[in-house]
Amino acid sequence: MKRWLVLIILCAAQFIMVLDTTVMNVSVAAVVDDLDTTITQVQLAITLYTLVMGSFMLFGGRLGDIFGRKRIFGIGLLVYGAGSLTTAFSPNIGWLLFGWSFVEGAGAVLVMPAIISLTATNYQGKDRATAYGALGGIAAAGAAAGPLIGGWVTEALTWRVIFAAETVVCIAVVACLKLIADSKVSTSRQIDWGGMILSSLGLGLVVLGLLKAGTWGLIRPSGALTIAGTEITPFGFSVVPFMIGAGIVVLVGFLWWENRVVAAGKTPLMHPALLRGLQLRNGLVMLIAQQTVIGGVFFVIPIYLQYVLLKNAFETGIKLAPMSIAMLIAAFTGPVLARRMSPRLIVSSGLILVIVGALILVSTVDPELRDAMFGVGMAVFGAGFGLVASQLGNVIMSSVGDRDRGEAGGLQGTAQNIGMSIGVAMIGAILIGALSSGFNDATQTDPNISAQTKAVIAEATEDGVEIVARDQLDQIAIANGIPAGEVSSLAQAYVDAQIMAIKASLLLAIAFAILGLLIAQQLPRIPGVELGATDDATTEAPPRSA
Repeated sequence: MKRWLVLIILCAAQFIMVLDTTVMNVSVAAVVDDLDTTITQVQLAITLYTLVMGSFMLFGGRLGDIFGRKRIFGIGLLVYGAGSLTTAFSPNIGWLLFGWSFVEGAGAVLVMPAIISLTATNYQGKDRATAYGALGGIAAAGAAAGPLIGGWVTEALTWRVIFAAETVVCIAVVACLKLIADSKVSTSRQIDWGGMILSSLGLGLVVLGLLKAGTWGLIRPSGALTIAGTEITPFGFSVVPFMIGAGIVVLVGFLWWENRVVAAGKTPLMHPALLRGLQLRNGLVMLIAQQTVIGGVFFVIPIYLQYVLLKNAFETGIKLAPMSIAMLIAAFTGPVLARRMSPRLIVSSGLILVIVGALILVSTVDPELRDAMFGVGMAVFGAGFGLVASQLGNVIMSSVGDRDRGEAGGLQGTAQNIGMSIGVAMIGAILIGALSSGFNDATQTDPNISAQTKAVIAEATEDGVEIVARDQLDQIAIANGIPAGEVSSLAQAYVDAQIMAIKASLLLAIAFAILGLLIAQQLPRIPGVELGATDDATTEAPPRSA
């Protein structure tokens, strides 16, 4: 039992890393009300949190190589705990963004790559395979338990208690650090500052562009980036595609820079040779697709439950329970199936379940909840996601040897969080954009609404509308001078637009899942790939220098 205490410590850290985002999603209405903010601002907080982690994960892994993984792990937990405490006492959205999105995100950057590297240091052979499998199961457990824990605590106490409790867990884990063995630090103390700046800038531009597509417009401007009172609309188009394109160009420049650093005999932030390994590359791309789907669905479904059906946080967690339970069972079943089935078959089967589950959910999104079918859809979706999640970590980490596991862990964390950022940003943008256009179109064609009110709605929806509940909409309409006789028609048009926008968002998630299904055909076809089976530096990637 003693030899597994280290794994328990690492699993505790892994659990709170994953728990955070799902808790915020299910508590979104309570956070909006408590901080007097909007869903768009909470969406920004969620996106920035995962963006900070994804952008700087490679840098966090490099710091572990230089100063020692255990030391960086401990420092990261203290930073994360400080961010959690700041979040718990946030008086407004600004403090939430600072404490959660930036401070907690910075702590996670140090902790997550260290978890993977310290696992490899403390366990060998089959024990290592078991340890990595447990970490994957705990990650699924965190995602599954988040809605239930977050919903219950939010309703019984307050969402703030969850973040305060995370600080206590961080302190407890730091107190147990002496039990963890560490590997030797890198002989090179070089930090690739150019690589860090280019990678974070490129990723930031792409995700920020996707995030603002709903308010600035994806192609045609529907609002605009404004600098010093001047709207930025290049050649009459939205700035979004130019921002995304610039991000891609910067990321290409990042790869060029890393090759240049390697050629000079210095230590890069990431060895580009690793990405030439087919299994690693396909695993990372699949991980991005998977996280994009789950990030978007985890953002949209709670909005449907809380803002259309008017469920509280705990009721939302209960409605998500079929997904949580199915996800957890499938995540722990996946490694057993992997002894006889290939990663390609398991992941493909999981994605088919994700697609079927999401289609069932689309058919049940109505003003009145159809409990049975909704529960079936959530369970099928969760089972599919659990199967996919059980395999990708194995695929990625089994593609490299010991020498490259820290760097591969950083890449895995980057892909995981960037995928989550893209999911929340892009699917959230579709939600806001479809809601705005649908609401405006419905009011403009309604003969029961006056021309004056139509003009007000057209102006209000030009830069996107906020997501509010039906009872809030009535109050907003009256406060803005809308005649009482027209409020009912406006409210009905808004609810109908909400339903269609949520369905459009889920359909986009399905499109990402179909894309993932195509990519999954490139995953290994051989069953029984054991994580940790390779203890030398052999890797599918070509040999590298430096």
